[in-house]
Amino acid sequence: MTPEKASRWLEGERILPDPLRGGESVRELIDSTFLAYNAARLHEAARLLTERIMREGVTVGLSLSGALTPAGLGASCLIPLIENGFVDWISTTGANLYHDAHFALDLNLQRGSPHTPDLELRREGVIRIYDVLFEYDVLLETDRFFRSMAGAEEFQRTMSSAEFHHLAGKYLAARAEALGTESRSILVSAWRQGVPIYAPSPGDSSIWMNMARLALEGGGPSIDVSADVNETAAIVYAAKSTGRRSAVVILGGGAPKNFVLQTEPQIQEVLGLEEAGHDYFIQITDSRPDTGGLSGATPSEAMTWGKIDPEGLPDTVVCYTDTTIALPLLTSYLLSAGIPREPSRLFDRRKELLAGLEAAYRTRQGASVGL
Repeated sequence: MTPEKASRWLEGERILPDPLRGGESVRELIDSTFLAYNAARLHEAARLLTERIMREGVTVGLSLSGALTPAGLGASCLIPLIENGFVDWISTTGANLYHDAHFALDLNLQRGSPHTPDLELRREGVIRIYDVLFEYDVLLETDRFFRSMAGAEEFQRTMSSAEFHHLAGKYLAARAEALGTESRSILVSAWRQGVPIYAPSPGDSSIWMNMARLALEGGGPSIDVSADVNETAAIVYAAKSTGRRSAVVILGGGAPKNFVLQTEPQIQEVLGLEEAGHDYFIQITDSRPDTGGLSGATPSEAMTWGKIDPEGLPDTVVCYTDTTIALPLLTSYLLSAGIPREPSRLFDRRKELLAGLEAAYRTRQGASVGL
């Protein structure tokens, strides 16, 4: 039986792509052939990035988990995104930053196989991250750099993780210059562009293993986790309270994902300030939602916590794939769009933004007392 009126569910574009000819650009390939399943979700993410998120008036928070920098994604993708103004602030594992430093220090990481004999690697002093291989001395050289760096006078204090990473970027840039090498480091690029980088679990990395050694020796920095929480909430509140929008782009899950999202519950639930949630949400993940873990939690679940604006749910995409596949495609697609975007240099504005959050909180407290 033929219905008199076509179903509204059949209003999508017809699936009838032209045959591939070879030589298509990444943008052409995604637009013409990523039509269903997770390919379609990646297409939706690419369109959301170029048409909504990377436009003027949107503050973009990026979260990074998984061993992305050892795989070269810092050099190939994250640095171009930072340098083109597409990233305003970052939440990441400390491990990504530790391994990022290898590139500034001109230390070698090499392609290998996940099927190498690990006992033989151990005997020969070779470290393996799945199919990335490097000498044990790469760790020792990087350890020495961080301990030497953090012995400087400006590190002998308590600071936010953003301050620590900003200083680290400065020192890594100087070391790369001294070595006469090109620095392919996100820490260096973020330092140059004024992008604050936060590590929600700083102790869970080789960087802080070395800071812990300095602490045993009576020196080194300490991280003020309250400053991290308040600074990131201030970044989001400043955007939303001035008519801007807030976007989160999540690569993987874990603590970096939660940290970039918890800014909204901090504003609404804890500080009692009126807000609705982030406006845009993209996640690349291989985690399932049904296990109850945060890494696989969907944007609609996040909405129940106040993390995502209910009106923004149509502007959310979850793509179930490997970040090492998705990120180069999304980066190329975005760069080919030629969107002009000036760096917001939020690191330089941290005190100003924090003062705005504190003033709003004080006003709210005063109003509560008056009631």
